[in-house]
Amino acid sequence: MFFFVYNIASIFLLFPVIIYHLYRSVSRSRPPAFRERFGFLPAAERAIIRKRPVIWLHAVSVGESIAARPLLKALRAQYPGHAIVVSNTTETGRGVSSTFPEIDLCIYFPFDFLPAVNSILKSINPKLIIIMETEIWPNFTREATRRGIPVVLANGRISDRSFGRYLKFAWFFRHALQLFSRLCMQTNTDRDRIIAIGAPHEKTLATGNLKYDIPLCVASSEEKQELRDRYKIPENMIVVTAGSTHSGEEQHVITMYKELSATSRNLFLVLVPRHPERSTEVASLLKESGITFTRRTTLSSAEPFKQGEALLVDTIGEMMSLYALSDIAYVGGSLVPTGGHNLLEPASAGVVSVFGPHMTNFREITELVLQYGAGIQVNTPEELIVSMRTLVTSFELRRILGQNGLKLMRDNGGATERHMETIARYL
Repeated sequence: MFFFVYNIASIFLLFPVIIYHLYRSVSRSRPPAFRERFGFLPAAERAIIRKRPVIWLHAVSVGESIAARPLLKALRAQYPGHAIVVSNTTETGRGVSSTFPEIDLCIYFPFDFLPAVNSILKSINPKLIIIMETEIWPNFTREATRRGIPVVLANGRISDRSFGRYLKFAWFFRHALQLFSRLCMQTNTDRDRIIAIGAPHEKTLATGNLKYDIPLCVASSEEKQELRDRYKIPENMIVVTAGSTHSGEEQHVITMYKELSATSRNLFLVLVPRHPERSTEVASLLKESGITFTRRTTLSSAEPFKQGEALLVDTIGEMMSLYALSDIAYVGGSLVPTGGHNLLEPASAGVVSVFGPHMTNFREITELVLQYGAGIQVNTPEELIVSMRTLVTSFELRRILGQNGLKLMRDNGGATERHMETIARYL
């Protein structure tokens, strides 16, 4: 009865969903990609995976795609004869995923509309579907199960903020959760929470966080110089990369940079908005502050940077390279109540991170970063300036905290192996 009602409702909701999706695509200057979202896969793309068993991994956006990378590497190594398809919901997620050499095909995830779901499942015909983190779509999960396709939830998590909402709608989610073959959750807390929402106890286990298995990408002196040459940053600069920033916090970063630049003559700022379409808005802030900057998309024709200037990154897929060339990272979404972003990315590069108080989406990781002494948490923009000044003036402190981040990564890995043990049951 639930699925009958759900599909009737989806017919009436389809038009508003299309309008909303079209509005978001146009407002963000992104293609709506309706063909793939309605389950139609071009013949050329079907040909890429034809005659091979397919593993389909779905990662909503950038964070999930990066977290999936260790698992994708392991899948490619262990199942070289299989085709790997990765689907994303967002354009930025697809932009990142499409750069991964482990995958054969990158597509958009379909709307959870029954004809769209059936069409894409028929085209891809996967042997296994892996859903990253917490994507629960009733029609997709049900139709895959009806076709005998195992569906595994990988790196699952239920954040503090979302748990209450999931509980309120447990009557909705439990129908899909019951159909998962296995649910691999990050922690015991996540495991208990998803069981409370409706997942079968016997199918749910805690397997750790794949994000701790991000490959270490510490750049040697030569590699760091090559990266700085690529981005036209002089070698004597102390580089602060503000990554994944959101509206309301770039101004604090710019204020910090201007104040520290007055006394630190070899400081350089790389500013990376979480959403590249906001680069025009951020560019206006830089202009108003009197900071000379160059956009990443125009960098090839620009002169090498000078002290006090900034690089504004209006592209996607370069975050790890930028952290690798940096001396200090500010991790955005944390001075504003967005929930923060992944502190393990700079840690895996051996770079100290500074972040604000709003880290609810990464509570466990934040606690570990502080426990290992791999980063500094600040509560106000004023504290950001103080902490940054301390780090800018102390190479030794930056080195120690960066090494602590690498130790954190080494000590907490292993989730990929545990996930692969589960996946092996179905391949």
